[in-house]
Amino acid sequence: MSKKLEHITWCLSGPLSLLPLHAAGVYIDNTPGSKLTDFAVSSYIPSLTTLSHCQQPRILTEAKLLSVALPLESGLPESNNELLAIQNILDSITITQLLEKDTTKTNVMKGMKECSFVHFACHGEQDSENPTQSGLLLADGIKLTLNDIIKLKLPHAQLAFLSACQTATGDRTLPEEATHLAAGMLISGYQGVIATMWSIHDETAPIVTEEFYKELWKDDKLDVRQAAYALYKAIDRLQREGKSFLEWVPFIHMGV
Repeated sequence: MSKKLEHITWCLSGPLSLLPLHAAGVYIDNTPGSKLTDFAVSSYIPSLTTLSHCQQPRILTEAKLLSVALPLESGLPESNNELLAIQNILDSITITQLLEKDTTKTNVMKGMKECSFVHFACHGEQDSENPTQSGLLLADGIKLTLNDIIKLKLPHAQLAFLSACQTATGDRTLPEEATHLAAGMLISGYQGVIATMWSIHDETAPIVTEEFYKELWKDDKLDVRQAAYALYKAIDRLQREGKSFLEWVPFIHMGV
């Protein structure tokens, strides 16, 4: 990074997890120092217990990445560009790509068990009536639910990028809990998660993906502990390109 930045971790759950504290600031003008992003990188964590769990050493394996997308079935054509960006940047690691009909729940869960990194470019769905049934939409509309995710035990897992809507949306009715997909990924074993607080734009996701992995891929390796800074760099690009507030605010980092 070109400037010294503090790294702040917000410990929030329940209704408080709906607050985009990373975007705090005065936006009437562009005065330096008027926004939190001028001097700090933000992360979120559901609880101190989860943070401690995320900081535990992982079983080191060969860096492998699972990418999942349904550009045709989901009506998200730009998700193709997300996967192309990943392939172009991470050209020296093993990438398992699942597309369209191959994105069955069985295939996806198998891939998550084999790969330490995962990137989902699909639709996400928050179920306010039954939060554990919130999920990522796979082939034929089948969901990889929060309930499915928290049952996984992934001691090798490092980073999950959830390029989908509402993957870190809190629930007002559960004041002491964080019942969303990003928290589920942390529970299953991932040290870090890139997630979204609400809906995102299909055209914005490839920009964030490209900039994020360019920044994360250093010295021929992926360093999960740089994920918050990599996302910061991606969001900075959106801001410099004049993207609207609602396009960059949803993206957050959770974990270490």
